Amino acid sequence: MRIGATVNPSAGGGRLASLDQVIEQVVGFERDGLATAGFAHLSGLDPLIAIALTGRAVPRIEMATAVIPVYTRHPALMAQQALTAQAATHGRLSLGIGLSHKPVVEQRWGLSFDRPLEYMQEYLAILLPLLRGQPANYDGRRLKVHVELTIPDTPAPPVLLAALGEHMLRLAGEQTDGTSLWLVGARTLAVHVTPIISAAARATGRPSPRIVVGLPICVTSDVALARERTAQSLARYGDLPSYRAMLDREGAASPADVMVVGSESEVERQLAELEEAGATDFAATLVGSSAERQRTFAFLRALAADVRGTPV
Repeated sequence: MRIGATVNPSAGGGRLASLDQVIEQVVGFERDGLATAGFAHLSGLDPLIAIALTGRAVPRIEMATAVIPVYTRHPALMAQQALTAQAATHGRLSLGIGLSHKPVVEQRWGLSFDRPLEYMQEYLAILLPLLRGQPANYDGRRLKVHVELTIPDTPAPPVLLAALGEHMLRLAGEQTDGTSLWLVGARTLAVHVTPIISAAARATGRPSPRIVVGLPICVTSDVALARERTAQSLARYGDLPSYRAMLDREGAASPADVMVVGSESEVERQLAELEEAGATDFAATLVGSSAERQRTFAFLRALAADVRGTPV
């Protein structure tokens, strides 16, 4: 299982990280041997622009969007921006996309969330050909597009679809390179996510999908306190229907119940359970005190070195 981490959008003291600070984080991730740097789509820096700029400072690490909502970007624009970032990073972009959530789409952006699966099907029918250097000629119910892009010598980046429900997981397996998950525990991964997306990929002759599991992680001596803080900071996720459904499948009351937490040996055991359940990648979101984050990152650095078979 490949080990990566999500860029921290905070610089501490209630301040957001600047672009230079984000780049410094990824330089550190690469120096310390992590496989992937994840860029969340929040309300700060645009992830594809940040990845394109960061790619000029780091030569090896993969950089992933986790994930960009499709409703705010026309598929032709998404393809153009993604291919530009792919060119800037010399082929190290992993494009994670998703629907977001009905309250966000309708209340924040003032857009329709009607028939989201259908919308994603139409979106992929345009996005995927454009990423492969082919023209998109599509007339759907929601999207009608006739366009092509000219970005030379740029291979299509892998596309990972944020998928939790059965139909979206099937779509991810049938048409994309895998899925990018958030707040999915090992039990749900083993009995729900992995079987559905893997079967869909096999049925269409596609390679085994990447399954990127994103979870909060804290190596600590005080598990109860770590869970309490995480439950407070991530409480809003437990109220969103798609995440709530996954937590209910897991038998988890809150996002804190699926976090990776404990001593080094306990955390290593929990990560092994995720790998056994089908995770191909782990995307760590470090939580806890400054000392706990440092301890957690030291653990991840050692684990990544062990995965690569190199000295720490």
